[in-house]
Amino acid sequence: MNFSQPIPLSLYVHYPWCVQKCPYCDFNSHTLKKDIDEAAYIDALIKQLEQTLPMIWGRPIKSIFFGGGTPSLISEAGLNRFMSQARALLGFKPDIEVTLEANPGTVDFAKFAGFREAGINRLSMGIQSFADDKLQALGRIHSAAEAKLAIAAARDAGFKNFNLDLMFALPNQTLAQAIADVEQAIAFEPPHLSHYQLTLEPNTPFYKQPPVLPDDDLAWEMQQACQQIIAGAGYQHYEVSGYAKPSQLCQHNLNYWEFGDYIGLGAGAHGKITVPPEGKIWRTQMPASPGGYVEEMTRPNPGRTTLVSESDAVFEFMLNTLRLQNGFDLSLFTLRTGLPTSNIESQLNEMQQNGWARVHQNQLKLTPQGHQYLNDVVGLFL
Repeated sequence: MNFSQPIPLSLYVHYPWCVQKCPYCDFNSHTLKKDIDEAAYIDALIKQLEQTLPMIWGRPIKSIFFGGGTPSLISEAGLNRFMSQARALLGFKPDIEVTLEANPGTVDFAKFAGFREAGINRLSMGIQSFADDKLQALGRIHSAAEAKLAIAAARDAGFKNFNLDLMFALPNQTLAQAIADVEQAIAFEPPHLSHYQLTLEPNTPFYKQPPVLPDDDLAWEMQQACQQIIAGAGYQHYEVSGYAKPSQLCQHNLNYWEFGDYIGLGAGAHGKITVPPEGKIWRTQMPASPGGYVEEMTRPNPGRTTLVSESDAVFEFMLNTLRLQNGFDLSLFTLRTGLPTSNIESQLNEMQQNGWARVHQNQLKLTPQGHQYLNDVVGLFL
C-alpha cells in the first residue's frame, strides 16, 4: 500500500453505561447496577490515549465523538478532565467538531452548560420518537415532554449545532405517526437529522421476542414519505440515514464514510490507524466489559492490534463510501487504501452493467436501484 497524502484523523470515546438497556440495542452498553468508578475509567481512557500517541504523532484531530452507552451520564468534572488531557496530548484542528450523545432523560440546562464549558460544541440527542406509547415500547427512559424540554435546554445552554435521532417502523406505528414524528423534529429546526428504520438485531430482547412491526411495504412507504418531507424542509440527504442543513454535515461520521482514520478509546472501542511510512493500516480493539477494559490498561501492550489486508481494505472502503448519497471521486480509493483503482475495475464494470452505479468524470455514484440493493452492491467486494 502506498499512501501519498495524510489520512484525516478523528477520535472516538466510548462511555459504556446506561440507566437501562433498550430492548433493541446491540451496542456495547451496560446497565448501571451500582456506583461506577468514573475516575478509574477516565484514567484508563487517558492512559490508552497516551499509548496511542506513537502511531499518530503530529497528526491533528478533526473531530471527537463521545458515544455509548449514554455519554450524557458522565460528570461535567470528569468530561472536563478528559478534554483537558486530550488537548495537552493532541493537536486539535481550529474548527474541530466535538460531539456528545445525550439521552433526554439524563440532562438539564446545568449539565448542558457544563458540557459546553468542557469543550463540547455539538450534541446528538436520542429522541427516537415524540409519541409516549412508542417511547415506552422502545424501553426509553424519557417521555415526549422530556424530549422537548431537553432540546429547549440545549438551545438555552448555547448549543446551535445538534442532531436529533429518530426511528421509524416502530412497534404498531402507522404512516401518519411516522410522519408526525418527522414533522415535530423539523419544527425544532435541528441542523442535522438522523432518520433510520428500527431493525431487530441478534442478541437483543426484541430479536428473541419480536414486537409487532410494520411490514416491509409500509416501512418503505414511511421511509419515502418522510424523506420527501425532510427534503422539502431544506435538508441534504448525504448518507443513508443522515440529513443536514447546508454546511452542517456531521464531520465525524463523514470521516467514517470516507474511510478516514480514527482512534477508538474505551470499553469495546475499535480504531483504524494508517501508518503511511509502513504502508499499513491497523485495526485496534479493546475489551468489551468496562471492568475488563480498566484492568487491561494496567498491562503492557493492552488491547488487540491487527493488520488490515489489502482485500479487507477494499471491502471496508466500499462498505463505508457507498453509503454516501452523492458518491465519491475514485481518486479517494487510492488516497485511503493506498491501492490503484485497477483493483476494483471488474466490480465497477459489473455495478454499471447491473444498473447499480454510474461513473462520470471519475465520480462513482449509485443509482436509485443501487441504493435499494446496497447489500448486493457491497457484496461484490467480498
